Amino acid sequence: MSQPYDVITIGRVGVDIYPLQVGVGLEDVTSFGKFLGGSATNVAVAAAKHGLNSAVITRTGNDPFGKFIHKELVRLGVSDEFVSGVAGLNTPVVFCEIYPPDDFPLYFYREPKAPDLEINASELDLDAIRDARIYWSTVTGLSQEPSREAHHVAWDARGRKPLTILDLDYRPMFWDSPLLASAEVSKALGKVTVAVGNKEECEVAVGETEPHRAADALLERGIELAVVKQGPKGVLAKTKDSTVEVPPYFVDVINGLGAGDSFGGALCYGLLQGWELEEVLRFANVAGAIVASRLECSTAMPSTDEVLAIVKEIS
Repeated sequence: MSQPYDVITIGRVGVDIYPLQVGVGLEDVTSFGKFLGGSATNVAVAAAKHGLNSAVITRTGNDPFGKFIHKELVRLGVSDEFVSGVAGLNTPVVFCEIYPPDDFPLYFYREPKAPDLEINASELDLDAIRDARIYWSTVTGLSQEPSREAHHVAWDARGRKPLTILDLDYRPMFWDSPLLASAEVSKALGKVTVAVGNKEECEVAVGETEPHRAADALLERGIELAVVKQGPKGVLAKTKDSTVEVPPYFVDVINGLGAGDSFGGALCYGLLQGWELEEVLRFANVAGAIVASRLECSTAMPSTDEVLAIVKEIS
């Protein structure tokens, strides 16, 4: 690696098998599309679409879907330098059903264990993690060992450097209990500087769902920037010195599943440009909405110019 990465993410990867029919149960779907997926992976893709030098730390099965993931990462501009195979485990696949505007059931096939939870601390490139301008983790990676330990080793090596981001992405099916998730997130908050999540995820993290109280609770944990996504009510962000709220950008929703990841990649881009916080949030909000208006996730990520054109139009 000749220079530090702009963005390194760590965590979930898989193959999204999405129906090409809308408003139809899986039992009646007749055709599907195959796409690169997984929240941390999608954020890296979104960041790359904005021209950032990005990489993802994750693991796959040694199977055809694992080969597909490597090929798609490279095709979409994300380094696969830190992606390795796990013998004996299959690359996860994810099915969804699409009932716009707000019902998108997910069906994860990650048993007996997903390879992306077999990330080992001993295999991490701690220099790359330390030097990255943004290091992005998700709560899913804390749900099992050895991934959990690896996350803490990485954070300790980075030393709570600015733009160490935790996506509060909480999915109950990956955890034994909400109490365990809350305990692990609490530990993690002491090692990151930015937290991003919706109201339900904030409840797991800090026991608050009201956006302002949730953001304040995150700041009390030492977070420098707390971002609370409110869906149709827009987004709120707080630092110790400022509070910013931006309204939503409404679209005709087709599939809302990738919106948060597009928001995340755009947030990374805006923060690295040194924009004012309100400008960052407007940009990220529009980027998320654009993906919600499309079927897939990774390959639906918008370009910077596409987002800026809409931001300019609505400003």
